[in-house]
Amino acid sequence: MIKKQETFIFDFDSTFIQVEALDVLCEIIYANNSTGKQVLAEIQRLTDLGMEGKLSLKESLTERIGLLQANRDHLGALIETLKNKVSSSVVRNRAFFKMHAQNIYIISNGFKEIIIPIVQEYGIKPEQVLANTFKFDHEGNIIGFDEKDELCENQGKVLKIKSLKLEGDVFMIGDGYTDYETLQGGAVSKFYAFTENVSRQIVIDNADRIAPSLDEILYDLSYKASVSYPKNRINVLLLENVHSDAVEAFAKEGYNVETIKGSLSEEELCEKIKDVSILGIRSKTQISKKVLDQATKLHAIGTFCIGTNQVNLPECSDRGIAVFNAPYSNTRSVVELALGEMIMLVRDTFEKSNKMHKGIWDKSANNSVELRGKKLGIVGYGSIGSQLSIIAEALGMKVYFYDVVDKLALGNAKKCSSLKELLSVSDVVSLHVDGRKSNLNLIDAQAFENMKQGVIFLNLSRGHVVDISALLANLKNGKIKGAAVDVFPEEPKSNDEPFISELCGMPNVILTPHIGGSTEEAQVDIAHFVSQKIINYINTGTTYGSVNLPEIQLPEFESAHRIMHIHENVKGILAQINTILTDSNSNILGQYLKTNEQMGYVITDIDNIYNPELEKKLKEIPNTIKYRILY
Repeated sequence: MIKKQETFIFDFDSTFIQVEALDVLCEIIYANNSTGKQVLAEIQRLTDLGMEGKLSLKESLTERIGLLQANRDHLGALIETLKNKVSSSVVRNRAFFKMHAQNIYIISNGFKEIIIPIVQEYGIKPEQVLANTFKFDHEGNIIGFDEKDELCENQGKVLKIKSLKLEGDVFMIGDGYTDYETLQGGAVSKFYAFTENVSRQIVIDNADRIAPSLDEILYDLSYKASVSYPKNRINVLLLENVHSDAVEAFAKEGYNVETIKGSLSEEELCEKIKDVSILGIRSKTQISKKVLDQATKLHAIGTFCIGTNQVNLPECSDRGIAVFNAPYSNTRSVVELALGEMIMLVRDTFEKSNKMHKGIWDKSANNSVELRGKKLGIVGYGSIGSQLSIIAEALGMKVYFYDVVDKLALGNAKKCSSLKELLSVSDVVSLHVDGRKSNLNLIDAQAFENMKQGVIFLNLSRGHVVDISALLANLKNGKIKGAAVDVFPEEPKSNDEPFISELCGMPNVILTPHIGGSTEEAQVDIAHFVSQKIINYINTGTTYGSVNLPEIQLPEFESAHRIMHIHENVKGILAQINTILTDSNSNILGQYLKTNEQMGYVITDIDNIYNPELEKKLKEIPNTIKYRILY
């Protein structure tokens, strides 16, 4: 069956480019003029009235040009500015424009003098730019436009397209009411409301399709695009009030983002995750096997925190779901909180403060000591524990540490051979261990028994590593002089739920709502780090920073297909992949393989000779976990 000829007609302002050209021209002309904002606001108002069909195009153009007071000399700067304002999905699909240039038109109520120099770089011929033209006086001032051209009239786009007498299917892509009129007037076969840059309700309500990007249009029409799957169809679910910078990063990439302030129960998440491609959580949400069984479209999970114990990593690996975290982004924040709490506790600050609020002036130095010279015992010598070690030593503390993994001591810190040894020598004990199950009640009644009388105790790691009843008993009997607890075995799912603990009301106990890493700096760093890792993985296949998939750092690719194949680590998979590629007459431009004990991850870049049967054959390779094809 011979495919019909297909012609694409693009609007220019706010479609091919991100902005309205005359708005930008106004900003250039009035850059150093106090009246510029007023002029721009009026021009934008007139533009919107024209785009929404509430003002005739001729009136809109006439009034805007009169307000601009522009000159030919301004156009050069405008064109250079607009070249950097081409819509993101248009830039991504530059190859599409060059490949199909003979079947692509630009139609605009704007002006050829501005449009042609920009679209020519995408292979579009000047004679296929349908737009108005300026009129200049002898000094180069723009004094009007060719009012005989039908494009300055209402229904002008309809008349202009009909005059082309195009055969086959004609697709109109635009953001304004005049673009919709081309469908209403019978000039085109289908109208796509392009919403990547601006969304007009009157246009959306009348469109055949809503297109958040050009990728969506090309996918809908089965054309080769810069990506194999439109970004606007990639659903991102962010829970637990993940920082807005991460939300913005995903949205800017073109993904469809939904946010929920609190965590979700297992049942709630099972229902919510069915159409999710990317999941972002913090520490409260539990990703169980039951949840993952429902996550048939899930490609990546981001834990916007240090730990990943809330995620069933083996099950994620079995499904080829990449998991990313931020192992270092909030280190400084946790360390600073720990040090601040130590100082408050050894100085008995809160008792003094409470008395002051009651009008009691107690200037006694009793029970108030310095940290200098005291012995700090750090349980867990990872990124947080080791940085705490350095800063505490700088304050004059003597540092001891214990870790189940052999770690190199920093500075003058001394490694203890057992947890019991560390607890017996420490004046201050600070926990910085991970959330693995084996750490359940790591600090129990016996551990408290091993501590010195009058010890200061801090837990800023995980709630389940401390037996709360044992802690409470040792607070009451005076074994522990003061404590700071930031994490708890049971925590509210959101800020709307009450906090209940046996520790509430205990004197010289600092209780904080799991805020060790909750500083503005840390949350911004985490948001940037994790979101970028996930975006790189989705867009290029890079797994660098993943906690469960083999790590591959990939170069950017152009003019190639990228095939991503995750499989069980058995013999012969790479050979089978390459045999399939050879049989399909595909030329391998680059190939990257990394394995761990459980799985292998192969990235293959092939030339543009692409056989759709590839997907079926790659999927049918025995021991395949997941595959994906990028363009």
